[in-house]
Amino acid sequence: MNRVPILLVATLVVGCGRPEPPPDPVQQRAAHLQALFEAIQPVKLANCEFERVGDKDDGGYVICKNLVRRAESLYSYGISATDNWGCTLSARLQKPVHQYDCFNLERPVCEALPVFHEECVGPARETIEGRRYDTVEAQMARNGDAGKRVVMKMDVEGSEWASFLTMPVSVMRQIDQLSVEFHGVEEKDYVTAINRLRSVFHVVNVHYNNWACASNVLPLPATVFEVLFVNKNLGVVEEGGLPVVPNPLDAPNNGKLQDCQGTP
Repeated sequence: MNRVPILLVATLVVGCGRPEPPPDPVQQRAAHLQALFEAIQPVKLANCEFERVGDKDDGGYVICKNLVRRAESLYSYGISATDNWGCTLSARLQKPVHQYDCFNLERPVCEALPVFHEECVGPARETIEGRRYDTVEAQMARNGDAGKRVVMKMDVEGSEWASFLTMPVSVMRQIDQLSVEFHGVEEKDYVTAINRLRSVFHVVNVHYNNWACASNVLPLPATVFEVLFVNKNLGVVEEGGLPVVPNPLDAPNNGKLQDCQGTP
């Protein structure tokens, strides 16, 4: 009787445990909103004298009055025919204010040193639907402000995010104070944009826009918010100091609606 050899084959099963469950989009969104909320928490500066500049409601911004003095030029992005912020600081400092808007081309009345540009700000030089866009870096260079100290305000209905994601850190370092109204909270790279700014600036004041109060983006009370950034080479953090939140100089963007600086 011939014996037939039997070949025993051992099968190695790799990764035979249960597969990892897919990420929970609800948990991911909640973590993102929490991270954004934490990224914009302000610190208290020992050397900041707060002042509100601009309109009494929408268009007014809290700045550090005593920390604008070394500015050599001012930049005001998003005008819509009025620029009380830029005109006030330009008249006070006797420095030019470069005003940018490609949607409303009406020049604001300004008894100061206004320079109006029919252009918007963005991450690249391009024309979209007949409107010109360019980067902060390129605009500052054309104005002869490369390397100069500037104070800047930006309210551009969402273009701010891409602008800051691509702005060179060297340009950020030229800015002494930066007042920004941020629009939207959902995109994942928004935290990256804020953290890029925080590498150069202190977050000094946060005000939520009550035109956009929302209960579905907690812990953020609104989907639009204003932030004052102060250059770390200028602002001195008060160790152990707690900022006053909300800042008593802030005002509702819509005076007819209840403000929403806490839980809406």
